[in-house]
Amino acid sequence: MQKLSSWFYRMSGLPLLLVAVLVFIFFMVLVLPNMAGQLGEITDVDVSPDTSFIYSSADLYEMAEAYGEEGRAYYIYSRFTFDVAWPLAYMFFLVVATSYLYRDYFAGSNWKLVNLLPLAGGLFDFLENSAASLVMYRYPLETPVVATLAPVFTFIKWVVIVLSFAVLMIGLLLKGQHLIKTLKHR
Repeated sequence: MQKLSSWFYRMSGLPLLLVAVLVFIFFMVLVLPNMAGQLGEITDVDVSPDTSFIYSSADLYEMAEAYGEEGRAYYIYSRFTFDVAWPLAYMFFLVVATSYLYRDYFAGSNWKLVNLLPLAGGLFDFLENSAASLVMYRYPLETPVVATLAPVFTFIKWVVIVLSFAVLMIGLLLKGQHLIKTLKHR
């Protein structure tokens, strides 16, 4: 973990940060709104495991029923196309931005590993997508263990992503504070 974290710190310069920001903005402005609307259009249902913070396995089965066969097929398709690209995009942005902002902090400390936190969010996103897709695929057959794990993966995903953005915001504040001190001493 230390080697991976250090590699991200070394690679995360201003040019890569700019690329990461542009990729993130592209997804947020152009891709996400389009993808969110498509599932709703196909299923006529506005709830999804991916956007829920807390739901149960019973809720997941209700979503599978409400989506219908076409909606379930689209859900599965989108989890293994778009919803592979989106976690990669936000992980790329969060890892690069966090690494860039924290490169001068926590020398020799395990806190330096904070730049790997977004990778955990992405991992749980992929686990959530796989579990929910398996439930959708097997529906109306039940997949009890997987259906129970899907909401857990979703909850952990959201907690880790929120923490990742909180770490990013703190990093921005630290960088701003450092910049103000530097400008005052000139």
